Amino acid sequence: MICVGCCLSLNIQVKEDDLIDKLMNNKSYIFVLVLTILLSLSFLHAQPTDKDSSSGKIVTCFKNLNGSSEWRLVERVKQNFQTYHPQGMVKIGDYIYLTSVEKIVTPQRLAPSQDGYDRTPGKGIGHLFKIDLDGNLIDHITLGEGTVYHPGGIDYDGKYIWCPVAEYRPNSKSIIYRIHPDSLIAHKTFHFDDHIGAIVYNRTNDSLHGMSWGSRRFYVWTKEQWTEAARSNHIPKYEIKLNGNHYIGYQDCHYAGDNYALCSGLRNYVIPGAGKISFGGIDLLDLEQHVAVHQIPVYLWVKPHLVMSNNPFFVELINEHLRFYFIPEDDDSTLYIYEIINLQNQF
Repeated sequence: MICVGCCLSLNIQVKEDDLIDKLMNNKSYIFVLVLTILLSLSFLHAQPTDKDSSSGKIVTCFKNLNGSSEWRLVERVKQNFQTYHPQGMVKIGDYIYLTSVEKIVTPQRLAPSQDGYDRTPGKGIGHLFKIDLDGNLIDHITLGEGTVYHPGGIDYDGKYIWCPVAEYRPNSKSIIYRIHPDSLIAHKTFHFDDHIGAIVYNRTNDSLHGMSWGSRRFYVWTKEQWTEAARSNHIPKYEIKLNGNHYIGYQDCHYAGDNYALCSGLRNYVIPGAGKISFGGIDLLDLEQHVAVHQIPVYLWVKPHLVMSNNPFFVELINEHLRFYFIPEDDDSTLYIYEIINLQNQF
C-alpha cells in the first residue's frame, strides 16, 4: 500500500536543495511523485468508512432514552397497495423495503402434534416490496419455495438485504436469502433446520444472528460458517443461546453499531374483564452476550390489540434524534414515522 503519509516517513536522506533540483529537472521523478499522490488519494477514496456507519451514535442515543421519553408523530404515509401481512422493514436511501406473507391457506392447529409440528404448514406466498416514501409500490419479488413462504425481519449490511424465509410454524425450516436492493436479485445463502423469524448482520465481524419463532432461541453463524455453507450448499454449523427475555418476542431487528442490535416486538396479554391488549417494546441487544442491556416501552397503539411495534420497524438518526418507522397493519397499511424525545422527568 502506498500513501502520502507513508511517503513522508521514508528513510531517504535528501537535502532540500537537491530535492528541488530533482523536482525541477527530472520529469520522470515528477511523474512518479504525481502518480504516487494520485494513487494514494484514489486508494483513500476507495476505502470504505468504518464498517459500522452509525459509529455507535444510535446506540448512545438509545441508551439515553427512558420510560418517560416522548413519542412525537412526524408523518403518516398511506401505502398505496395491498401489503398482506407485513413482517420486516429496512430503509435504504429513499426507499422502504418491506417483507410480507400472503396467506392463502391458514395453518391449522394439530392435536396431538404430528412429527414434531403443532400445526399444518398452510399455504402462502412470501413477498419483498420496494416502496417509495410516498407509499407507492416500485418493485416486488416473491421469496421461498414449497412450504417455506413466511419472510421475517430483515437487515441491511451496506450492500445486501438479509432475509429469512421460513415455514409458517415453529421448529420447522428456513432459507436465508441475501438480496441486492437495486436489482432485487435474491441469492439463497443457506438452509437451516428451524424457523428463523428475524436476522441481524453484525457489520463489525460479519456474523449473522438469527432468531427462532418468538425469538426464544438465538443462532449465531460466523462469517466462516455461513460462507462455507453458501459454497457447499450444506446447513451451517452454529452457536445457540437461549433468550432470557420473555416480556416481548422480537419481530424485526437491525444492527446499531458497536456489536449491538435494536430489536422491536410485542406480546399479547389477556386482562381479565378487559380483554386482550398488546404490549410493545424496543430492546438494545448485546450481540456478544445476547442479552438486552437497555429497554424502552412502545406505548403507541393503532387499536388496543394492535401496538405500533407489531412486526416491521426501522430506525435512523436524524438531527441527533432517533426516528422510528412502523407498519403495524395488515393489507391496508400506513407507514407511521415517529421521533422520540427525552424529557427531564424519569422514573
